[in-house]
Amino acid sequence: MVLRFVQLEEHSGARILAAVNDAGLARRVDGADTVLELAAAALRAGATLAEAAQSRPWGDEIDIAAALAEGRVLAPIDHPDPAHLILTGTGLTHLGSAEGRDKMHKAALAGQQGTGAPLTDSMRMFLMGVDGGKPVDGAVGVQPEWFYKGDGAHLVAPGAPLTSPAFAQDGGEEPEIAGVYLIGPDGTPHRLGFCLANEFSDHLIERGNYLWLAHSKLRQAALGPELLTGPLPADVRGASRILRDGAVIWEKPFLTGEANMSHAIANLEHHHFKYDLFRRPGDVHVHFFGTATLSFSEGFQTRVGDEFEISAAPFLYPARNRLALAAPRAVAVGVL
Repeated sequence: MVLRFVQLEEHSGARILAAVNDAGLARRVDGADTVLELAAAALRAGATLAEAAQSRPWGDEIDIAAALAEGRVLAPIDHPDPAHLILTGTGLTHLGSAEGRDKMHKAALAGQQGTGAPLTDSMRMFLMGVDGGKPVDGAVGVQPEWFYKGDGAHLVAPGAPLTSPAFAQDGGEEPEIAGVYLIGPDGTPHRLGFCLANEFSDHLIERGNYLWLAHSKLRQAALGPELLTGPLPADVRGASRILRDGAVIWEKPFLTGEANMSHAIANLEHHHFKYDLFRRPGDVHVHFFGTATLSFSEGFQTRVGDEFEISAAPFLYPARNRLALAAPRAVAVGVL
């Protein structure tokens, strides 16, 4: 059985964990209040997350839609120590994903592509993925672009604002799928499931110089309300929307899943977890798999107060978050 898990709070503020079936029926999982607790139990039992949930009693039915409306739904994964939840991602992983990035970087080159001008670094990396991102027979494929996004402090709950720092030049959506992982006691990564994600970024910073990509990614990120267990469908089709004052002002379909990617998910996982640093027992990883759909690539400019909405089957609930801007904050470095 494919299950989804939603972390939320009761009206009293106590945390609970809900298991949701394909029909949207949600019930409380007794004996585990968080996904992390359930995952630890699954590891001890040598079971999957869904099997661990099914091995214990289920409690009362839960109205997830009402909890979302009341702001009681939490991110579908967290860690008691946010420093042990690591946000990372890979880019230029989808068929067509190089187009927007290539537009940003072409301006720095003389001439136009196809007339003797050199390929941009983005296009070269994308083509490397097309050629070698889906190896066969257990071979290791070409490594993708990789970036660090922050720790658990950068992960915001469903419905919570995505807040750009005061120095940001832009705040733009990136509709994606993220994989969620727990590192076991022996250092083995275990995939817990997949989430809808908004890998929120600053595309104006990135466009200024592609070497500023690292700066552009140090922003908050949002996940959809649910953690989907089991394999990800090969062909995931959804929609990315931006609403302003309640009206949709930008909308475009987005495609993901391996049928629409230049890299296999297993290849992206290998090149992340090949580093010993990322196999520290007890750590949680949220890894964003990339996108090919950006409003920024089409010249759209977001404003504070805009609402991002990302939806896709088989996920039951969309990811919704508003754009906010932090107040300026002085940075002073003391000397000891």
